[in-house]
Amino acid sequence: MRGEILITAGVILIITGILLTFIGGALSASQTRDKGEVKAAGVVMIGPVPIIFGSDRNMAITGVVLALILMVVAYILFYR
Repeated sequence: MRGEILITAGVILIITGILLTFIGGALSASQTRDKGEVKAAGVVMIGPVPIIFGSDRNMAITGVVLALILMVVAYILFYR
């Protein structure tokens, strides 16, 4: 009985999250008509080695900082 409630609650939360994502995307797409600059960065972790890329220098530095934080958190969680 208790497991069924947890499964049902999980499914409802997942469906609600998907619906909110679509609604938020539709609302933000309909409101932005001006041409703005988009900046992006990414970090790919292959084992302990981060591969960092970004559209400009500031975003790449942000990626470096986030990769360092991720490596410290992984070290704390897995090697304590």
